[in-house]
Amino acid sequence: MSPLGAPGTTRAMVTLDGVSKSFGSAVALSEVDLAVEPGTVCALLGPNGAGKTTLVRILTTLLRPDRGHATVAGCDVVTDAGRLRPLIGLAGQYAAVDELLTGRENLELVGLWYHLSRADYRRRATEVLDRLSLRDVGDRLVRTYSGGMRRRLDIGAALLARPPVLFLDEPTTGLDPRTRNDLWAFVDELVAAGTTVVLSTQYMEEAERLAHQVAVLDNGRVIAAGSPDELKKSAGGDVLEARVARAADLGAAATLLGELARADPRVEMDNQRLRVPTGGGTGLLIAAGTRFADAGIELADLGIRRPTLTDVFLTLTRSPDTHSTDAKEAGR
Repeated sequence: MSPLGAPGTTRAMVTLDGVSKSFGSAVALSEVDLAVEPGTVCALLGPNGAGKTTLVRILTTLLRPDRGHATVAGCDVVTDAGRLRPLIGLAGQYAAVDELLTGRENLELVGLWYHLSRADYRRRATEVLDRLSLRDVGDRLVRTYSGGMRRRLDIGAALLARPPVLFLDEPTTGLDPRTRNDLWAFVDELVAAGTTVVLSTQYMEEAERLAHQVAVLDNGRVIAAGSPDELKKSAGGDVLEARVARAADLGAAATLLGELARADPRVEMDNQRLRVPTGGGTGLLIAAGTRFADAGIELADLGIRRPTLTDVFLTLTRSPDTHSTDAKEAGR
């Protein structure tokens, strides 16, 4: 698996070199190294509390690292913070918009901060309102907006100036599928024009759709990095997936599948699904179908598929004994 560049290289638009940050006794980041090439999307994946937001806040000058150093667009995030801020855009997890202005006025104000011409910021404000399905409410006061509308407006404000580097911290949380797709298309256009994007997300589909590079964080450390394809290859080969029709059969199904594949299956109790890595191909698929039928276990689905980023994420961020624990719990 190839790393995300090398910290300190001249090509990198974003670098972290040995960055650590703690809050009291709680370690948020520990010796993080990362580099993101210009004109690419780097997705930060990790469970809640992994350090993604802390990393974004350091790169956008909102926090100082305790140790190590970081640069964005050639500027040190601590010593060059004032020079850096006009070069970046940020959409955080919570909308930060002025309720006493209209949506359009919020956007145009951002354009003024970035010293855009009047014609440019007005045109871009209209474009953003259209792109994020806000044109019909663009001239209403933001205090009349719903939470989702405010979120869209906040994202639009980060996109309006088209800065060289854009940070999106879980940008599509709470957005409907159509608006999410519109935002993804907008990000594609910005990246094609040369913008570098650092994207913190909980949505594997979003990372798969947008990212050229992925960094997986857990307990404040980067535990894996590479392209989506590289990470999926690291997760192993094909996955045999079975979904039982009755929840009561999960325990027996997990035991049977584990014996066939000679590996502990991952059990998803909520949707009654079991997954296990396999190199057995269709032979194992046929054998599994036969064994399930002989055991009287009714299946809702059975198949073989390629691993996804979800598989990578769950494999990398699970404790070593989780699989066997899942199987035991399924039998209770």
